[in-house]
Amino acid sequence: MKRKFILFFVLVTFVLVNGQARKIDFTEYKLNNGLNVILHKDNSTPIVAVTVLYHVGSKNEDPKRTGFAHFFEHLMFEGSPNIPREGYFKIVEGAGGQLNANTSQDRTFYFEVLPSNQLALGLYMESERMLHLKIDSIGVETQRKVVKEERKQSLDNRPYGTLIEKLFADAYKVHPYRWTPIGSVQYIDQAKLGEFIAFYKRYYVPQNATLSIAGDIDINKTKELVKKYFGDIPKGTKEIYRPKEVEPVKTAEVRDTVYDKVQLPLVCEAYHMPAEGTPDYYALSMLTTLLSDGESSRLTKEIKDKQQKAAYLGSFAFPLEDPGLFIIYGLPNIGVKAEDLESSFQTEIDKVKNSLISETEFEKVRNQVESEFVTRNSTMRGIAESLADYSVYYGDANLINTEIQRYMKVTREDIKRVADKYLTKENRVVLYYLPKSMEKK
Repeated sequence: MKRKFILFFVLVTFVLVNGQARKIDFTEYKLNNGLNVILHKDNSTPIVAVTVLYHVGSKNEDPKRTGFAHFFEHLMFEGSPNIPREGYFKIVEGAGGQLNANTSQDRTFYFEVLPSNQLALGLYMESERMLHLKIDSIGVETQRKVVKEERKQSLDNRPYGTLIEKLFADAYKVHPYRWTPIGSVQYIDQAKLGEFIAFYKRYYVPQNATLSIAGDIDINKTKELVKKYFGDIPKGTKEIYRPKEVEPVKTAEVRDTVYDKVQLPLVCEAYHMPAEGTPDYYALSMLTTLLSDGESSRLTKEIKDKQQKAAYLGSFAFPLEDPGLFIIYGLPNIGVKAEDLESSFQTEIDKVKNSLISETEFEKVRNQVESEFVTRNSTMRGIAESLADYSVYYGDANLINTEIQRYMKVTREDIKRVADKYLTKENRVVLYYLPKSMEKK
C-alpha cells in the first residue's frame, strides 16, 4: 500500500518552485553501440521512470504491411529467453511498479515507473527485449488475436471509432501518414514469422533508441548500470528506413461522409499544418487554445453555449514529426444539421482571420499554454518522455526547459496570419459521420 501511495503522489505532484517551473537538469550521452541515454536526477521522491523510445512508428512501415509498429508494442511484452511469457507485467507489478507502452505515427514508447531501489530491474527488463526479444509462432499468433480484438473494440465497434483512421486516409495520399498505427488486420494476418523478425532486427536496435531515466537516481551509479545492461548489445546492421515522401500541397477541398451506428452526427474538419517544432506550428497550437480550451473559449462560448448548436466540440493540433493536421470537431445538438454546425465553425474561423484577438484574450491563451507546459512535465515519466521526444524529434533535449519561449514568441498577428494561411477550404478535409438511418437507399 505504501508503494502505491508513493506512486500516486509522484503522479500528481507538480514540478514547481515558487509557482514557476523549475529548470530540469539532465545528462545526455551515447554508448558505443549508438544508444542515446538521458538521465535526470530528482531525489524528492523514491521513484524512478525507466523509458525507451524507439524511433519507429507506422510511417516506417511497408504500405502492404501496415500495423507492424503497433503489433510490436504488444509483441515486446512476450518475454525473452530469461523472462517468461507474460512475465513483464508480473515482475514489474510484483516489484511495486507499473508499465505500459504506446505507438504513434513516429515512435514506439515503453516505460516502467518503479520504486527507485528497483532501477536495475527496469534496466534489465528493457535490455532483455532490446537484446533478444522472444519472437516465435506462439507469441505472434497470440498477439494477432489481441490486435484484432483491440481493433474491434476500439475502432470497429465503437461510435466514431474509425474517425482518425478515415480522416488521415482522406487527408494524405502520398505520405505514409495515410494509414494510422492500428494498421490493417489483413496485413498482420498475411505476415510471416520471418517478416516480424526482420522488422525487429531493423528497428529495435540501440542506434534507433533513446533510453531516458528520470527520478531518484545517482548519476554515476546509473551510468554504470546502463553500461552493464546495454553496453554489450550489438549495434544493428540494417539501414533504418526513414520515409522521404512529401505530401503535395492541397489545392481542393475533400469532403467525405461515413454512415455509422451513431445517434448524433459528427462534423470534423482537418487542415494540413506544418510539422511540430516549426514557428507556425506554435501559432496554430495556440489558436486551438483560443478556439476550444476552457469554458470561455470561442467555440464553446459562442457555438455551444450561446447558439446551442453543439453538444460537444473541440479543436487540437495533431503534432507529428512531418507535417500534421489542425483538427476541429463537434457533435450537433438534436435538431441541428451538420451543415449548420460546419457553418458556425467557419464563422468563428473567419473572425480570427479578419480581426486581431484582444490583448486580454491573448494573455489568457499565453497563461493557458504556460500552465499546460508545466503540467506536461509534472511527473517523472512525463519528464523522461519529454526529454526523449525533444532529443529525437528536435535534436535538443534542453527544449524541455526552453520550448515555452517558442510559444511566447508567437504574437497576435501570427495567430491571425496562420489562420488566414492554413485554415482555407482548399487545404482541408471535411468529414461527416451520420446515422445509418440518414443514408439514402
